[in-house]
Amino acid sequence: MISTNTERFGEIKENDGTCKILYQYTLSNNNVELKVINYGACITSLKVPDNAGKVDDIVMGFDSLSEYINHPHYFGCTIGRFANRIAKGEFTLANKKYALYINNDPNHLHGGKKGFDKVVWDSEVQDNKVILSYISPAMEENYPGELKCTVTYELTDENEVIIRYEATTTEATPINMTNHSYFNLAGHGSGKIHDHIISLNADHYTPVDETLIPTGSISSVTSTCFDLRGPKSIQTLFEMNPEGFDHNFCITGDPGIERKAAR
Repeated sequence: MISTNTERFGEIKENDGTCKILYQYTLSNNNVELKVINYGACITSLKVPDNAGKVDDIVMGFDSLSEYINHPHYFGCTIGRFANRIAKGEFTLANKKYALYINNDPNHLHGGKKGFDKVVWDSEVQDNKVILSYISPAMEENYPGELKCTVTYELTDENEVIIRYEATTTEATPINMTNHSYFNLAGHGSGKIHDHIISLNADHYTPVDETLIPTGSISSVTSTCFDLRGPKSIQTLFEMNPEGFDHNFCITGDPGIERKAAR
């Protein structure tokens, strides 16, 4: 049985002078508690028990709206219109070139100066779901087409947190939405995550240049530090590659078919 709760999280004045109320929504069952706000369609908290039954919040987040407004690292936010980088802030579509805001010099990152993480979403609760919607006007952040998008957060009786993204547009446009939560499975106040174990169902990855843009190659992970097909600790990975990991991995299997990506 999923229970729900809604509480005021603050208010924000828009550029047109209107004041919008922000809400925090809580979905919970006997094991899991998920909190979401309609500023940036953010996950603010995800409490789960460990194998000893100790409950802790496993995502990074803040207690106040001002911290979300002023923090630059997208904690728990919905990213859009386009997650990740667009090289030199430029793309060409239907023989027309579009120039985007450069916020990760020399590239465009996570939607630009004011991405989906910095807007107020319309929101409602339906049973065990929080549904957030936003209309991005044509040429917002210089992307073509009006975009109507919806993010749905769902908590199930099986302790699943499911995120669904939907979008329709009035004309062709790039779109790549995602959630940007930072996880610490020992609880976000427990320190570093070097003892975490990760595995990825990926036989290939995309090498990047010095500005973290994919070079266009698709390379095998075999005999590289990107071979995470077997479980490895975060500590081991940083020993193998001290510069860290900011790469795309190509999930093995048939496109369009749901399959395991990571553990």
